[in-house]
Amino acid sequence: MLKGLALTPPVIGRIAIGRVVEKAGRRLPEKDDEFTLTSQVQNKEGWVPHPVDAQLRKEPGAKLRSIPVRLLFDDPDLSLRANYTMFDRATGRPLCVGDGESCKRVTLSGMQSLPCPSPAVCALAQDGNCKPYGRLYVRVEADGSTETGTAGDELGSFVFRTTGFNSIRTLSARLRYLFAVSGGLLAGLPLELRLRGKSTTLSHRTPIYYVDLTLRAGSSLGQVVALARQERVQQAALGLDQAALDEAARQGLALGEFEESEEEGVEVVEEFYPEPGTEGAHPGDGDDLGTHRARAPSPPISLRGKLHRKKEALGVRVTATGDPGASHAGA
Repeated sequence: MLKGLALTPPVIGRIAIGRVVEKAGRRLPEKDDEFTLTSQVQNKEGWVPHPVDAQLRKEPGAKLRSIPVRLLFDDPDLSLRANYTMFDRATGRPLCVGDGESCKRVTLSGMQSLPCPSPAVCALAQDGNCKPYGRLYVRVEADGSTETGTAGDELGSFVFRTTGFNSIRTLSARLRYLFAVSGGLLAGLPLELRLRGKSTTLSHRTPIYYVDLTLRAGSSLGQVVALARQERVQQAALGLDQAALDEAARQGLALGEFEESEEEGVEVVEEFYPEPGTEGAHPGDGDDLGTHRARAPSPPISLRGKLHRKKEALGVRVTATGDPGASHAGA
């Protein structure tokens, strides 16, 4: 088995609430008020829709605001991967990934484990360079043919990526509550991704959208937990071992320092880490829009200042005159 390569859940499609569009020769993120399910293939118009997208819409052109899903894992931290993450904008390579207490950072001395103060107080997390970055892996259950959705690929998943605080916080809370109340049987619960809207002062009272994970319409908590228990007994009788699947996924994720490859990172930076001052928000979660527009424009950064930040990101001590010194393990 290759070392240094994280084994993430197999992905067969994407779930988004926005897109990247070209305006005046620039590719910019644009938010939306509905879900879109795409394949992993792009053409000149953007991401190619997945066949299950049309299947989930009740009629052509209808807004898709809920998706029937199931989780692959019982462990909430395997289904929702969330970290503070900073990417190299040029290469898409992750530079620093942390959880608010500790982080792994690429430096000139190699990979280092350092304290993570969170973006609000981190000197490197300026101008939106570091954000909460979440990836939710789900199986989509569509009616009809098993050749669409993930019904025909029980270990395949759709991934929803977001840097929106509302989505990450809501999904984290829901997963932990459902894990507790079901006795840890998350993978057996029939659930639903739902798009919700809200308005805040920072959004100037315009609606912003985030993603929630709920029971399916018409289901009660008691019903779905009873169903999950019944299905788990049936799976055990068939020789299916959910605990072993969770452990295999956990070990696979631990093989690499970072989960995103440079190839994936370039797409993530384009969609979720726009340059400072870019109009609009990333498409993964509309709740960044208010924060983006309410924030006062940053003053111009000198070339020396840019070099200073770049060297800090690589773990190089910079003196008052801007000259690099010895590498260090601080911020």
